[in-house]
Formats: sequence, structure tokens, C-alpha cells
Amino acid sequence: NTSLVSLERLRRRRFVRLRAEKDLAQEFADRLRVRAPSIETEVRTLSGGNQQKVVLARWLARRPDLLILDEPTRGVDIGAKAEIYQIIADLARDGVAVLVISSELPEVLGLADRVVVMQNGRITGELSRAEASEEAILALAMADDLATESRTDAHASTGAHTS
Repeated sequence: NTSLVSLERLRRRRFVRLRAEKDLAQEFADRLRVRAPSIETEVRTLSGGNQQKVVLARWLARRPDLLILDEPTRGVDIGAKAEIYQIIADLARDGVAVLVISSELPEVLGLADRVVVMQNGRITGELSRAEASEEAILALAMADDLATESRTDAHASTGAHTS
């Protein structure tokens, strides 16, 4: 699983170099602290947190400049969340641009240098780390709903109607 998207780099002619593949898998298992009996263990038998780490390892093996993570800690226990947060922080410190998409406010507030809030596929605002708070994010997340409600209230109060 770790080597899946990096096979081109691990090939010699048309064959995957098994030693290089195992070395890559072991490197990322160690680096991301994947808890498994061995690198040969089937991913489906691992805990949710360790499965997430294997998915991260797969893409990190590509040496990306930008990593997009969509709900990176969904379904994992609190210990695995902390480890994944540390991995994300280490990546950012090492110069990898990390875009985290999350519906968990504590996760967003803990990880982000900048928060972009969207509603209905449209950006409703952007906040720096200093500006970001649960209240500010929720206000932007509900901006369309509040604007619609305000227009409806104004429309009703004037007695206007359309046929």
C-alpha cells in the first residue's frame, strides 16, 4: 500500500525492485509510527489510525510539495489524532504545503495558519490564525443562511410579494 503510487520510482526496467519497495514501506512505517506486526500485514487488519497513517505514507512517498488532506482524522481515536496532527505539523515545518479540509473546528483551529470557510461551494471568508475562532468561523459558515434569512425578513416586513 505504501509503495502503490511510487512504483515507477521503484522499478528497474519493467520489474519492481522488492528490496527497494520493502525499504520504502519500512521507512514510512517507522517515520509515521505505524503500529503493525510487520510491513507485510494487511492494512484492513490495522486500527483506523494506523490505516490513516498508511494512506498518508502512500502519498508522502511521492515527496509532494502540496498535500491535500480531506478529514484526515475522521474515525480515529484520540491518540491517533494527536499523532496525525504531529505528522501534519512536521510536514508543514519541513516546507510541505498542507491543505486540510475538516468539519471539526478544534482540528481546524489547532492546525491552520489560515482558515478559508466555504458554504454551498462558495468562499464566504478567510481568517488568519490570529483572527480564527469558533465564533468567527461559524459566522462565516452560516453567512449565506443569515443573508437569506435577512432578505426573507426584510421582504416580509415590507409586505412585498410576488405573483
